[in-house]
Amino acid sequence: MSIQSLVSTGTKVWLDSIDPKEVAKNFSRGASGATSNPIIISDLIKTGQFDQSIADLAKQNLKDEEIAWQLTDQRVRAAQQTFLPINQKTNGDDGYVSFELDPLLEDIAAPVPLEEKKRRYIELGKKWSAGHTNRMIKVPATEGGLAALEDLAAAGITLNVTLIFSRRQYEVARDAVWRGAQKRPGGVNSLKSVYSIFISRIDVYTEKHVPTLSPSAQGMVGILNSKEIWKLNQDFWKSKNLPLHQELIFASTGTKKPSDPADKYVRALAGSDIQTNPPATNEAVESNPTPYTRTVDQFPPQPVIDEIHQKLDQAHMEKTLMDEGTKKFADPQHALLKLIADKRAALSK
Repeated sequence: MSIQSLVSTGTKVWLDSIDPKEVAKNFSRGASGATSNPIIISDLIKTGQFDQSIADLAKQNLKDEEIAWQLTDQRVRAAQQTFLPINQKTNGDDGYVSFELDPLLEDIAAPVPLEEKKRRYIELGKKWSAGHTNRMIKVPATEGGLAALEDLAAAGITLNVTLIFSRRQYEVARDAVWRGAQKRPGGVNSLKSVYSIFISRIDVYTEKHVPTLSPSAQGMVGILNSKEIWKLNQDFWKSKNLPLHQELIFASTGTKKPSDPADKYVRALAGSDIQTNPPATNEAVESNPTPYTRTVDQFPPQPVIDEIHQKLDQAHMEKTLMDEGTKKFADPQHALLKLIADKRAALSK
């Protein structure tokens, strides 16, 4: 029934891409923000549309890593310009583009000590946020990322805490951000933070690790987990009376099972906060003839909730998915750097 139908329920629709064509198309349909990551940048480079930019940067004797960050910065800036009017209209409550900090800080093949990770996250967060009004700095809910949040929030940086799978991660992140916000010289009224809860990966996990779930519970764990954390987030911030909303981002909304409707997670979580959807998922939303209604506060039947709580080991789920997620975090950055090296070599011939 269209992205506009989803937006009318109270959901902010963001695009999980900064492809200029996708940004323009989704903005015209009602999307109000976007996010970036190394895979997105790699896909853009593969199209060849930024060959000249790479050639120009290479002439400046920049290293592959420096070229990668310059390209990312350029593309995020361009997307920010598209969404800036929304940011201004909402007084900073929407219209953001997320900028992901260096994933190689979490490279398991080249471990970085915790204190060094924390220092680097703080340093990079300050660097890449400077001078931007509608850029969110994306920090993972790893041990190092979580350790940096209080200082980043205290520095006035707008944060997107990503790679969250569990209630524990969410609460640690939220509490650190709130502590930091209260140290801001200008007070807490400028605080804008979001917490990206990953959904579909959880259902992939339960099919493999919790096969005893009943048919009515299997495939519902990601949705229930998101709704429960959403309720926690609503309750926590309600008493703070802040002018800006501190929201969840429902991420990893693309379905993994061909038998599932393409908008399974979109429909189940409509009505509040933010959904960051891949282009294909937004295409499915745009073409769906059935109107969207508020469902984010509608929970599964109590027997399903009880079964999931009984059978799901949250600690094991978090560890397993974070191990997988951290690998998926660093590997695309390595691939991006190799792609740039190959591209600049080809362009120099």
